[in-house]
Amino acid sequence: MCQSCISKIPIAEPAEEDFIVSVFDYDNKIIKRAIWLLKYSGRHILAKELARPLYEHVLAELEERRTFENFKNPILAPIPLSSKRLRERGYNQSELLVKELARIDGGRNFDVCFSALKKVRETPPQARIKNRSERLKNLKGCFAVRNKERVLGRNIVLVDDISTTGATLREARRTLKSAGAKKVIAITLAH
Repeated sequence: MCQSCISKIPIAEPAEEDFIVSVFDYDNKIIKRAIWLLKYSGRHILAKELARPLYEHVLAELEERRTFENFKNPILAPIPLSSKRLRERGYNQSELLVKELARIDGGRNFDVCFSALKKVRETPPQARIKNRSERLKNLKGCFAVRNKERVLGRNIVLVDDISTTGATLREARRTLKSAGAKKVIAITLAH
């Protein structure tokens, strides 16, 4: 995927949740295939290619929220996988994206914390659950804050590959806020 091809992929409509910002429309076959290859086929190079448009959206979102919501000095944090899923896959695609975002940024606009959250309960993959209320129940209590001192009073940007119902991001946000995070938003590649 070249940057010219990526620039032709339709931008996502705003998510239902105002704390979630997505870059691309997941109905686009190119982005759907790219995310699938990144997530399930170990095509790590795609994290590098997709991080550039994601970075541009992160910067735009941070600038807007800095101005209107006093959203300053944020931490980028990936959505964690369960230890079982991490062993099966060998990597976390959200972590790959955060690493690329950090490389591009060079510490100018945000800090990175890979240990903000941990997944403490194995859950069936959200993609296999079609019902919205079942998705919400599936994730209830599945995250815990790993590094409470690091998130206390901080603004946090969660990073994930895709948001469909927003259930994963909503539960991660709830967990971080209950541990004392100031404000929590989420940026995804697609929804």
